[in-house]
Amino acid sequence: MAISFVLIWTGWIVATRQGVQSSISPAGIAIIRFSVAALFFLPWYWPQGVLPKKVDRRLLFLMIISAGVPYVLIVSSGMKFAPAADIGALLPGTMPLFAALLGWMVLKEVFEPPRILGFCLIGCGIILIAGSAVVIGVNGAWRGHLLFLLGAFSWSIFTHAFKQSGLGTFQAAGLIGFWSLAIVIPLAILTSGGGLITMSWPELGYQVIAQGLVGGVLSLVAYGAAVANLGATKAAAFGSLVPALVALLAIPILGEVPGWPTVLAIGAIMIGVMLASGLGRRLFCKKRV
Repeated sequence: MAISFVLIWTGWIVATRQGVQSSISPAGIAIIRFSVAALFFLPWYWPQGVLPKKVDRRLLFLMIISAGVPYVLIVSSGMKFAPAADIGALLPGTMPLFAALLGWMVLKEVFEPPRILGFCLIGCGIILIAGSAVVIGVNGAWRGHLLFLLGAFSWSIFTHAFKQSGLGTFQAAGLIGFWSLAIVIPLAILTSGGGLITMSWPELGYQVIAQGLVGGVLSLVAYGAAVANLGATKAAAFGSLVPALVALLAIPILGEVPGWPTVLAIGAIMIGVMLASGLGRRLFCKKRV
């Protein structure tokens, strides 16, 4: 399941980058993603209502804002400006960093030296990608980089809110899908259907599979199964493979070949994610034993 989760995340990033370069807008992507999720997860959230009594409304609001429409609009808008390799490194690659920062500031968490080293490596990767874009002069890439970092920070807020909410994975996904769909429909009307009306049927079907089924449903199911079977630490370690696989898949599909600074940044972020997930501490302890 861990490998499935990695492949699903990789495919979603490449498909979304491809989608935003066509006629579909970020609003259209959000409509597809959340309508499929709202319908698929209906049996898990509908019996308790769309405002469950046992759930803190403030936490539910944070989850909807941080993993719902704003998150998808931020990330998909950023994909218009920066290549897929940068997306893979700066979006899933920096989520552990922001989650740790929030844990340190809000929950007063303390981290071991291997995890601190991992966070530093992730930071070095961010600097490499952003710095190389400035030096090379990639037009507008900095906009995408800032939006990906904002998206990663947003997802880290969702992570902490979800942990405290007491909701199950499927119930949370369904509630986010329902409320996000309610929010995005008026926005789609103002943007002529988010580009969905002008899309061909094959292209629309491809995006329904990529955004709705893969991004909105299978990614959550696979990740939940990976965490349940392997634990959060090992699942996060597997997630460190996403940046490299995105960069490789983008070459034949999108024709985007990453430069050496990006390759070095991906390597630093991958190692950093593994260390930040706590894998380094476990390996060190095993050797000591």
